Amino acid sequence: MSQDSATATEAARKLTGRRRREVVAVLLFSGGPIFESSIPLSVFGIDRQDAGVPRYRLLVCGGEEGPLRTTGGLELSAPYGLEAISRAGTVVVPAWRSITSPPPAEALDALRRAHEEGARIVGLCTGAFVLAAAGLLDGRPATTHWMYAPTLAKRYPSVHVDPRELFVDDGDVLTSAGTAAGIDLCLHIVRTDHGTEAAGALARRLVVPPRRSGGQERYLDRSLPEEIGSDPLAEVVAWALEHLHEQFDVETLAARAYMSRRTFDRRFRSLTGSAPLQWLITQRVLQAQRLLETSDYSVDEVAGRCGFRSPVALRGHFRRQLGSSPAAYRAAYRARRPQGGVLESVTTALETSVPPQGTAPGRRSAVASSAGLSPAVAAAAPGGLADRPGPGSEAYAPGRPALPGQRSAP
Repeated sequence: MSQDSATATEAARKLTGRRRREVVAVLLFSGGPIFESSIPLSVFGIDRQDAGVPRYRLLVCGGEEGPLRTTGGLELSAPYGLEAISRAGTVVVPAWRSITSPPPAEALDALRRAHEEGARIVGLCTGAFVLAAAGLLDGRPATTHWMYAPTLAKRYPSVHVDPRELFVDDGDVLTSAGTAAGIDLCLHIVRTDHGTEAAGALARRLVVPPRRSGGQERYLDRSLPEEIGSDPLAEVVAWALEHLHEQFDVETLAARAYMSRRTFDRRFRSLTGSAPLQWLITQRVLQAQRLLETSDYSVDEVAGRCGFRSPVALRGHFRRQLGSSPAAYRAAYRARRPQGGVLESVTTALETSVPPQGTAPGRRSAVASSAGLSPAVAAAAPGGLADRPGPGSEAYAPGRPALPGQRSAP
Protein backbone atom coordinates (compact mmCIF):
# COMPACT_ATOMS: atom_id res chain seq x y z
CA MET A 1 0.00 0.00 0.00
CA SER A 2 1.44 3.38 -0.94
CA GLN A 3 1.67 6.34 1.34
CA ASP A 4 -0.47 9.23 0.16
CA SER A 5 0.74 12.82 0.28
CA ALA A 6 -1.52 13.83 3.15
CA THR A 7 -0.22 11.05 5.37
CA ALA A 8 3.35 11.76 4.30
CA THR A 9 3.00 15.42 5.20
CA GLU A 10 1.50 14.56 8.55
CA ALA A 11 4.22 11.97 9.27
CA ALA A 12 7.07 14.29 8.30
CA ARG A 13 6.91 16.40 11.43
CA LYS A 14 9.26 19.34 11.77
CA LEU A 15 12.58 18.51 13.37
CA THR A 16 13.39 20.50 16.48
CA GLY A 17 16.63 21.59 18.05
CA ARG A 18 19.88 20.68 16.29
CA ARG A 19 18.43 17.73 14.41
CA ARG A 20 19.08 17.48 10.68
CA ARG A 21 17.28 15.19 8.23
CA GLU A 22 20.50 14.13 6.48
CA VAL A 23 22.08 12.98 9.76
CA VAL A 24 21.53 9.28 10.53
CA ALA A 25 22.38 7.86 13.95
CA VAL A 26 22.87 4.09 14.21
CA LEU A 27 22.44 2.77 17.74
CA LEU A 28 24.60 -0.28 18.49
CA PHE A 29 24.48 -2.60 21.49
CA SER A 30 26.80 -5.29 22.72
CA GLY A 31 25.75 -8.73 21.51
CA GLY A 32 24.08 -7.47 18.36
CA PRO A 33 24.62 -9.50 15.15
CA ILE A 34 27.17 -7.94 12.84
CA PHE A 35 25.21 -8.40 9.60
CA GLU A 36 22.21 -6.34 10.70
CA SER A 37 24.52 -3.80 12.30
CA SER A 38 26.49 -3.36 9.10
CA ILE A 39 23.47 -2.71 6.85
CA PRO A 40 22.75 0.92 7.85
CA LEU A 41 26.49 1.58 8.15
CA SER A 42 26.96 0.58 4.52
CA VAL A 43 23.82 2.28 3.17
CA PHE A 44 24.20 5.60 5.00
CA GLY A 45 27.91 5.70 5.85
CA ILE A 46 29.63 5.46 2.45
CA ASP A 47 29.93 8.41 0.09
CA ARG A 48 28.48 7.29 -3.27
CA GLN A 49 27.74 10.69 -4.76
CA ASP A 50 29.72 9.71 -7.85
CA ALA A 51 26.97 7.12 -8.54
CA GLY A 52 24.14 9.60 -8.04
CA VAL A 53 23.39 8.66 -4.42
CA PRO A 54 22.87 11.68 -2.14
CA ARG A 55 25.14 11.70 0.88
CA TYR A 56 24.04 11.14 4.45
CA ARG A 57 26.06 11.92 7.54
CA LEU A 58 26.47 8.85 9.74
CA LEU A 59 26.81 8.88 13.52
CA VAL A 60 27.57 5.46 15.02
CA CYS A 61 26.40 5.59 18.64
CA GLY A 62 26.97 3.13 21.45
CA GLY A 63 23.75 2.34 23.28
CA GLU A 64 25.76 1.28 26.33
CA GLU A 65 29.32 1.31 27.61
CA GLY A 66 31.84 -0.29 25.26
CA PRO A 67 33.60 -2.11 23.91
CA LEU A 68 30.65 -3.72 22.15
CA ARG A 69 30.95 -7.42 21.39
CA THR A 70 29.37 -8.75 18.22
CA THR A 71 29.26 -11.89 16.07
CA GLY A 72 32.36 -14.08 16.30
CA GLY A 73 33.65 -12.32 19.40
CA LEU A 74 34.60 -9.14 17.54
CA GLU A 75 34.79 -5.98 19.61
CA LEU A 76 33.55 -2.64 18.32
CA SER A 77 34.19 0.83 19.65
CA ALA A 78 31.49 3.34 18.73
CA PRO A 79 32.84 6.85 18.11
CA TYR A 80 29.77 8.49 19.67
CA GLY A 81 27.55 7.97 22.68
CA LEU A 82 23.84 8.50 23.21
CA GLU A 83 24.27 12.27 23.31
CA ALA A 84 24.98 12.33 19.55
CA ILE A 85 21.44 11.13 18.82
CA SER A 86 20.26 14.67 19.57
CA ARG A 87 21.60 15.74 16.13
CA ALA A 88 19.97 12.97 14.08
CA GLY A 89 16.85 13.22 11.96
CA THR A 90 16.83 9.44 11.54
CA VAL A 91 17.73 6.95 14.28
CA VAL A 92 18.28 3.29 13.34
CA VAL A 93 18.34 0.38 15.79
CA PRO A 94 19.79 -2.49 13.69
CA ALA A 95 19.12 -5.35 16.10
CA TRP A 96 18.78 -6.20 19.77
CA ARG A 97 20.83 -8.94 21.38
CA SER A 98 18.01 -10.76 23.14
CA ILE A 99 14.25 -10.70 22.71
CA THR A 100 13.89 -11.71 26.37
CA SER A 101 15.98 -8.97 28.04
CA PRO A 102 15.07 -5.28 28.43
CA PRO A 103 17.15 -2.64 26.63
CA PRO A 104 19.05 -0.04 28.70
CA ALA A 105 16.77 2.65 30.11
CA GLU A 106 19.08 5.45 28.94
CA ALA A 107 18.83 4.25 25.33
CA LEU A 108 15.04 4.04 25.54
CA ASP A 109 14.89 7.60 26.89
CA ALA A 110 17.07 8.81 24.01
CA LEU A 111 14.78 7.15 21.47
CA ARG A 112 11.65 8.63 23.02
CA ARG A 113 13.21 12.09 23.07
CA ALA A 114 14.31 11.78 19.45
CA HIS A 115 10.82 10.76 18.39
CA GLU A 116 9.22 13.61 20.33
CA GLU A 117 11.53 16.03 18.53
CA GLY A 118 10.49 14.80 15.09
CA ALA A 119 13.16 12.22 14.27
CA ARG A 120 12.31 9.17 12.20
CA ILE A 121 12.88 5.97 14.23
CA VAL A 122 13.80 2.72 12.46
CA GLY A 123 14.03 -0.81 13.88
CA LEU A 124 15.66 -3.55 11.80
CA CYS A 125 14.80 -7.17 12.67
CA THR A 126 14.84 -7.53 16.48
CA GLY A 127 15.43 -3.80 16.75
CA ALA A 128 11.62 -3.68 16.78
CA PHE A 129 11.78 -5.01 20.35
CA VAL A 130 13.75 -1.92 21.39
CA LEU A 131 11.22 0.38 19.75
CA ALA A 132 8.39 -1.53 21.42
CA ALA A 133 10.10 -1.31 24.82
CA ALA A 134 10.31 2.46 24.33
CA GLY A 135 6.56 2.56 23.67
CA LEU A 136 7.04 3.84 20.13
CA LEU A 137 5.06 0.99 18.53
CA ASP A 138 1.97 1.25 20.75
CA GLY A 139 -1.11 1.20 18.56
CA ARG A 140 1.00 0.99 15.40
CA PRO A 141 1.56 -1.66 12.73
CA ALA A 142 5.01 -3.26 12.84
CA THR A 143 6.94 -6.30 11.73
CA THR A 144 10.04 -8.25 12.69
CA HIS A 145 11.59 -11.59 11.77
CA TRP A 146 8.73 -14.08 11.38
CA MET A 147 10.32 -16.35 13.99
CA TYR A 148 10.17 -13.60 16.64
CA ALA A 149 6.86 -12.05 15.62
CA PRO A 150 4.77 -14.19 18.02
CA THR A 151 6.94 -13.16 20.95
CA LEU A 152 6.73 -9.49 19.99
CA ALA A 153 2.93 -9.74 19.73
CA LYS A 154 2.62 -11.52 23.07
CA ARG A 155 4.99 -9.25 24.99
CA TYR A 156 3.57 -6.04 23.54
CA PRO A 157 -0.14 -6.68 22.86
CA SER A 158 -0.79 -3.06 21.87
CA VAL A 159 1.51 -3.46 18.84
CA HIS A 160 -0.20 -4.62 15.63
CA VAL A 161 2.39 -7.19 14.55
CA ASP A 162 2.23 -8.39 10.95
CA PRO A 163 4.74 -11.22 10.34
CA ARG A 164 3.97 -11.30 6.61
CA GLU A 165 5.62 -8.01 5.66
CA LEU A 166 9.25 -7.40 4.69
CA PHE A 167 8.94 -3.94 6.20
CA VAL A 168 6.30 -1.59 7.53
CA ASP A 169 6.45 2.18 7.06
CA ASP A 170 4.14 3.94 9.52
CA GLY A 171 5.41 7.41 8.76
CA ASP A 172 7.83 8.37 11.53
CA VAL A 173 8.34 4.82 12.84
CA LEU A 174 9.52 2.03 10.54
CA THR A 175 10.33 -1.65 11.14
CA SER A 176 11.67 -4.49 9.02
CA ALA A 177 11.79 -8.26 9.02
CA GLY A 178 15.01 -10.19 9.55
CA THR A 179 18.46 -9.84 8.01
CA ALA A 180 18.22 -8.95 4.30
CA ALA A 181 14.87 -7.18 4.79
CA GLY A 182 16.89 -4.50 6.56
CA ILE A 183 18.40 -3.66 3.17
CA ASP A 184 14.90 -3.38 1.71
CA LEU A 185 13.88 -0.90 4.38
CA CYS A 186 17.06 1.19 4.10
CA LEU A 187 16.57 1.42 0.33
CA HIS A 188 12.97 2.44 0.98
CA ILE A 189 14.21 5.27 3.20
CA VAL A 190 16.56 6.49 0.47
CA ARG A 191 13.69 6.26 -2.03
CA THR A 192 11.43 8.25 0.31
CA ASP A 193 14.07 10.94 0.87
CA HIS A 194 15.54 11.26 -2.62
CA GLY A 195 13.37 9.41 -5.11
CA THR A 196 13.43 6.26 -7.19
CA GLU A 197 16.52 7.13 -9.23
CA ALA A 198 18.69 7.57 -6.13
CA ALA A 199 17.44 4.31 -4.61
CA GLY A 200 17.99 2.52 -7.91
CA ALA A 201 21.54 3.84 -8.16
CA LEU A 202 22.28 2.65 -4.63
CA ALA A 203 20.70 -0.76 -5.34
CA ARG A 204 22.95 -1.17 -8.36
CA ARG A 205 26.00 -0.42 -6.22
CA LEU A 206 24.87 -2.96 -3.62
CA VAL A 207 23.93 -5.46 -6.37
CA VAL A 208 20.44 -6.01 -4.94
CA PRO A 209 16.93 -5.47 -6.32
CA PRO A 210 15.69 -1.90 -5.74
CA ARG A 211 12.58 -3.38 -4.15
CA ARG A 212 11.53 -6.97 -3.67
CA SER A 213 7.96 -8.07 -4.18
CA GLY A 214 6.12 -10.34 -1.80
CA GLY A 215 6.62 -10.72 1.91
CA GLN A 216 7.76 -13.23 4.52
CA GLU A 217 5.04 -15.80 3.81
CA ARG A 218 7.31 -17.95 1.64
CA TYR A 219 9.76 -18.29 4.55
CA LEU A 220 7.25 -19.25 7.23
CA ASP A 221 7.28 -22.82 8.46
CA ARG A 222 5.08 -24.90 10.71
CA SER A 223 7.06 -24.13 13.84
CA LEU A 224 5.31 -22.35 16.65
CA PRO A 225 6.73 -20.17 19.43
CA GLU A 226 8.02 -22.05 22.44
CA GLU A 227 5.63 -20.12 24.66
CA ILE A 228 2.62 -21.88 23.16
CA GLY A 229 3.71 -25.28 24.50
CA SER A 230 2.17 -24.69 27.92
CA ASP A 231 -0.86 -22.78 26.69
CA PRO A 232 -4.31 -24.43 26.46
CA LEU A 233 -4.44 -23.47 22.80
CA ALA A 234 -1.45 -25.72 22.07
CA GLU A 235 -3.73 -28.78 21.78
CA VAL A 236 -6.03 -26.98 19.35
CA VAL A 237 -3.11 -25.84 17.20
CA ALA A 238 -1.64 -29.36 17.18
CA TRP A 239 -5.03 -30.77 16.16
CA ALA A 240 -5.29 -28.24 13.32
CA LEU A 241 -1.87 -29.19 11.96
CA GLU A 242 -2.73 -32.88 12.06
CA HIS A 243 -6.07 -32.37 10.29
CA LEU A 244 -5.18 -29.92 7.53
CA HIS A 245 -6.57 -32.45 5.04
CA GLU A 246 -10.05 -31.89 6.50
CA GLN A 247 -12.32 -28.95 5.76
CA PHE A 248 -12.76 -26.93 8.93
CA ASP A 249 -12.77 -23.24 9.73
CA VAL A 250 -11.80 -20.95 12.59
CA GLU A 251 -15.21 -21.43 14.20
CA THR A 252 -14.34 -25.12 14.53
CA LEU A 253 -11.05 -24.28 16.25
CA ALA A 254 -12.76 -21.83 18.59
CA ALA A 255 -15.30 -24.47 19.54
CA ARG A 256 -12.54 -26.98 20.28
CA ALA A 257 -10.93 -24.39 22.55
CA TYR A 258 -14.30 -23.75 24.28
CA MET A 259 -14.06 -20.05 23.42
CA SER A 260 -16.11 -17.54 21.53
CA ARG A 261 -14.75 -16.63 18.11
CA ARG A 262 -13.78 -13.16 19.34
CA THR A 263 -11.94 -14.46 22.39
CA PHE A 264 -10.24 -17.15 20.33
CA ASP A 265 -9.08 -14.61 17.75
CA ARG A 266 -7.58 -12.42 20.46
CA ARG A 267 -5.84 -15.27 22.29
CA PHE A 268 -4.55 -16.83 19.08
CA ARG A 269 -3.11 -13.55 17.81
CA SER A 270 -1.35 -12.93 21.13
CA LEU A 271 0.34 -16.32 20.91
CA THR A 272 1.23 -16.58 17.24
CA GLY A 273 1.37 -13.01 16.01
CA SER A 274 -1.22 -13.54 13.28
CA ALA A 275 -4.97 -13.89 12.93
CA PRO A 276 -6.15 -17.53 13.10
CA LEU A 277 -7.69 -17.44 9.61
CA GLN A 278 -4.47 -16.17 8.03
CA TRP A 279 -2.42 -18.70 9.99
CA LEU A 280 -4.69 -21.54 8.85
CA ILE A 281 -4.50 -20.49 5.20
CA THR A 282 -0.72 -20.22 5.43
CA GLN A 283 -0.47 -23.75 6.88
CA ARG A 284 -2.68 -25.13 4.12
CA VAL A 285 -0.55 -23.47 1.45
CA LEU A 286 2.63 -24.82 3.08
CA GLN A 287 1.12 -28.29 3.05
CA ALA A 288 0.23 -27.83 -0.61
CA GLN A 289 3.85 -26.89 -1.31
CA ARG A 290 5.07 -30.09 0.29
CA LEU A 291 2.62 -32.25 -1.66
CA LEU A 292 3.51 -30.54 -4.93
CA GLU A 293 7.18 -31.19 -4.21
CA THR A 294 6.93 -34.78 -2.99
CA SER A 295 3.88 -36.37 -4.66
CA ASP A 296 2.30 -36.89 -8.05
CA TYR A 297 -1.17 -35.80 -6.93
CA SER A 298 -2.96 -33.52 -9.39
CA VAL A 299 -3.58 -29.93 -8.34
CA ASP A 300 -7.22 -30.80 -7.70
CA GLU A 301 -6.18 -33.68 -5.43
CA VAL A 302 -3.67 -31.47 -3.61
CA ALA A 303 -6.42 -28.93 -2.95
CA GLY A 304 -8.61 -31.62 -1.39
CA ARG A 305 -5.76 -33.04 0.72
CA CYS A 306 -4.98 -29.59 2.11
CA GLY A 307 -8.51 -28.75 3.17
CA PHE A 308 -9.31 -26.22 0.46
CA ARG A 309 -12.94 -26.26 -0.62
CA SER A 310 -11.97 -26.11 -4.29
CA PRO A 311 -8.91 -26.03 -6.56
CA VAL A 312 -9.83 -22.42 -7.33
CA ALA A 313 -9.38 -21.51 -3.67
CA LEU A 314 -5.98 -23.24 -3.59
CA ARG A 315 -4.79 -21.47 -6.73
CA GLY A 316 -5.87 -18.06 -5.41
CA HIS A 317 -4.20 -18.39 -2.01
CA PHE A 318 -1.13 -20.09 -3.49
CA ARG A 319 -0.57 -17.29 -5.98
CA ARG A 320 -1.10 -14.58 -3.37
CA GLN A 321 1.43 -16.13 -1.00
CA LEU A 322 4.03 -17.48 -3.41
CA GLY A 323 3.54 -15.49 -6.58
CA SER A 324 2.92 -18.44 -8.92
CA SER A 325 0.34 -21.09 -9.70
CA PRO A 326 0.63 -24.55 -8.08
CA ALA A 327 1.36 -26.18 -11.46
CA ALA A 328 4.11 -23.70 -12.31
CA TYR A 329 5.60 -24.06 -8.84
CA ARG A 330 5.77 -27.86 -9.20
CA ALA A 331 7.31 -27.62 -12.67
CA ALA A 332 9.94 -25.18 -11.45
CA TYR A 333 10.74 -27.30 -8.41
CA ARG A 334 11.17 -30.46 -10.47
CA ALA A 335 13.25 -28.66 -13.09
CA ARG A 336 15.62 -27.60 -10.35
CA ARG A 337 15.84 -30.77 -8.29
CA PRO A 338 17.15 -33.48 -10.66
CA GLN A 339 20.11 -31.48 -11.93
CA GLY A 340 21.54 -28.82 -9.71
CA GLY A 341 22.95 -26.92 -12.64
CA VAL A 342 19.71 -26.55 -14.58
CA LEU A 343 18.38 -23.58 -12.65
CA GLU A 344 21.72 -21.79 -12.68
CA SER A 345 22.12 -22.32 -16.42
CA VAL A 346 18.63 -21.00 -17.10
CA THR A 347 19.21 -18.04 -14.78
CA THR A 348 22.45 -17.24 -16.57
CA ALA A 349 20.74 -17.53 -19.95
CA LEU A 350 17.92 -15.25 -18.89
CA GLU A 351 20.21 -12.63 -17.39
CA THR A 352 22.86 -12.57 -20.10
CA SER A 353 20.22 -12.45 -22.83
CA VAL A 354 18.42 -9.40 -21.41
CA PRO A 355 18.90 -6.40 -23.70
CA PRO A 356 19.70 -3.00 -22.15
CA GLN A 357 16.15 -1.72 -22.44
CA GLY A 358 14.69 -4.64 -20.39
CA THR A 359 13.10 -7.96 -21.25
CA ALA A 360 9.74 -8.12 -22.97
CA PRO A 361 7.54 -11.09 -22.06
CA GLY A 362 7.94 -12.65 -25.51
CA ARG A 363 11.70 -12.26 -25.40
CA ARG A 364 11.87 -13.83 -21.94
CA SER A 365 9.83 -16.78 -23.19
CA ALA A 366 12.20 -17.25 -26.10
CA VAL A 367 15.20 -17.25 -23.77
CA ALA A 368 13.54 -19.73 -21.44
CA SER A 369 12.68 -21.97 -24.36
CA SER A 370 16.25 -21.91 -25.65
CA ALA A 371 17.42 -22.98 -22.22
CA GLY A 372 15.09 -25.98 -22.26
CA LEU A 373 12.57 -24.62 -19.74
CA SER A 374 9.00 -23.54 -20.33
CA PRO A 375 8.10 -19.86 -19.86
CA ALA A 376 5.75 -20.80 -16.99
CA VAL A 377 8.60 -22.56 -15.20
CA ALA A 378 10.95 -19.64 -15.69
CA ALA A 379 8.30 -17.23 -14.44
CA ALA A 380 7.49 -19.21 -11.30
CA ALA A 381 10.84 -20.70 -10.31
CA PRO A 382 11.60 -20.30 -6.60
CA GLY A 383 13.90 -17.32 -6.28
CA GLY A 384 12.04 -15.67 -9.14
CA LEU A 385 13.84 -16.25 -12.44
CA ALA A 386 11.37 -14.03 -14.18
CA ASP A 387 11.68 -11.45 -11.43
CA ARG A 388 15.42 -11.77 -11.01
CA PRO A 389 16.81 -8.65 -12.70
CA GLY A 390 19.79 -8.81 -14.95
CA PRO A 391 22.34 -6.05 -15.51
CA GLY A 392 20.01 -4.03 -17.69
CA SER A 393 16.60 -5.20 -16.56
CA GLU A 394 13.67 -2.93 -15.89
CA ALA A 395 13.92 -3.53 -12.15
CA TYR A 396 17.19 -1.60 -12.15
CA ALA A 397 16.16 1.15 -14.57
CA PRO A 398 16.11 4.55 -12.85
CA GLY A 399 12.74 6.25 -12.78
CA ARG A 400 10.73 3.03 -12.82
CA PRO A 401 7.91 2.69 -10.26
CA ALA A 402 8.69 0.38 -7.36
CA LEU A 403 7.21 -3.07 -7.20
CA PRO A 404 4.31 -3.80 -4.81
CA GLY A 405 4.58 -6.04 -1.80
CA GLN A 406 5.77 -3.91 1.10
CA ARG A 407 3.52 -2.02 3.40
CA SER A 408 3.64 1.72 3.84
CA ALA A 409 1.50 4.01 5.90
CA PRO A 410 -2.08 3.94 4.53
